[in-house]
Amino acid sequence: MSYGLNIEMHKQAEIVKRLSAICAQIIPFLSQEHQQQVVQAVERAKQVTMAELNAIIGQQQLQHLSHHAPGIPLTPHPSGLSLGAGGSGLLALTGALGVSAHLVSKDERNHLDPEHLREGAPSRRLCDLTSAYSFHVSADGQMQPVPFPPDALLGPGIPRHARQIHTLNHGEVVCAVTISTSTRHVYTGGKGCVKVWDISQPGSKSPMAQLDCLNRDNYIRSCKILPDGRTLIVGGEASTLSIWDLATPTPRIKAELTSSAPACYALAISPDNKVCFSCCSDGNIVVWDLHNQTLVRQFQGHTDGASCIDISNDGTKLWTGGLDNTVRCWDLREGRQLQQHDFTSQIFSLGYCPTGEWLAVGMESSNVEVLHVSKPDKYQLHLHESCVLSLKFAYCGKWFVSTGKDNLLNAWRTPYGASIFQSKESSSVLSCDVSPDDKYIVTGSGDKKATVYEVVY
Repeated sequence: MSYGLNIEMHKQAEIVKRLSAICAQIIPFLSQEHQQQVVQAVERAKQVTMAELNAIIGQQQLQHLSHHAPGIPLTPHPSGLSLGAGGSGLLALTGALGVSAHLVSKDERNHLDPEHLREGAPSRRLCDLTSAYSFHVSADGQMQPVPFPPDALLGPGIPRHARQIHTLNHGEVVCAVTISTSTRHVYTGGKGCVKVWDISQPGSKSPMAQLDCLNRDNYIRSCKILPDGRTLIVGGEASTLSIWDLATPTPRIKAELTSSAPACYALAISPDNKVCFSCCSDGNIVVWDLHNQTLVRQFQGHTDGASCIDISNDGTKLWTGGLDNTVRCWDLREGRQLQQHDFTSQIFSLGYCPTGEWLAVGMESSNVEVLHVSKPDKYQLHLHESCVLSLKFAYCGKWFVSTGKDNLLNAWRTPYGASIFQSKESSSVLSCDVSPDDKYIVTGSGDKKATVYEVVY
């Protein structure tokens, strides 16, 4: 009984949060007089008591708001709540703007378990209003819809769409993907192994090699290839990282790096390729010297698993996200934490823009937030409808992609998040990568395959 009530209350809170965002989008289009009336109505709605709510239900019929917003027809909502002249029933907007009241329960705890994530959530759009998914959030928390510039989706380096060109049938849930600098090879990490694929030619694909890593039943969570294409680093549900020599006729393990943490969730490589950073399930960030194959430092601060990581292009700052609802910035020269950003949701993915001071963060709550690293303002993007599981910037810095449990691959304009294109897959999309020339995107999904897209300009 209490569990069901808790879930229902959570659903209603999510609906109100989304409807508040929609109101913020609609209000600027109204006249000054009507803007003030709607703002007062929304504030009144926030103060409605249970007694007043019970009095409203069943006593009022839905009325049209044609004198306020003639372009938006309202349709009856099952709750019978009214916006009427008093405008006290905020939930009446649900039926009017096509927002589903059926929301995914967030009362699921083992969020980073691949078996938990493999089944995609049903797709639901927040609303269809232009730019209703992108909001600027000021330092004091005020949200305003973003007016996209005329060149948001135009100009050099901005894709028009992406075309699926290869399906790589890995055979297990694909939790990690990476594409080589040459763009010839794709590496897919599943349960107990990484498979290597040659995508340089069209046609059906079979793996050209299989690299058995960790234990047979443990998932690979991250794999990174060095720019020379000769070394692959693999981490996952084990205390050991595997370093593979790909230059030999048959790839072989040339070293193993062991830490005290039971699992590695994410990896990053320094720009000079001398250092590897490992996000550990105990919250620590382990720093490895790749030449000497030794542990040189640990960054401690996350109070729960460190789930995602990226490094600045100059190699001086490291950004990490965690299951403790924080994003942290570390100074690699001084070995200390510089910044901490606190959120109300677990952090599942992040990426640092290669050309500017923007950090994109993917949330368990379904939001993508794009933070300026030295100013308090940010953008909040609302196209995903479930956990945002992976995120990657294009190397030009003008766009980035995110993937989710809602089966979606979204491409966004940096930094304000205009939607460039969207692709819906058949299952949760757990991982993604962008090729160094920005010509290809590869994704790994819960239906045991990877997909290679050609980016069309």
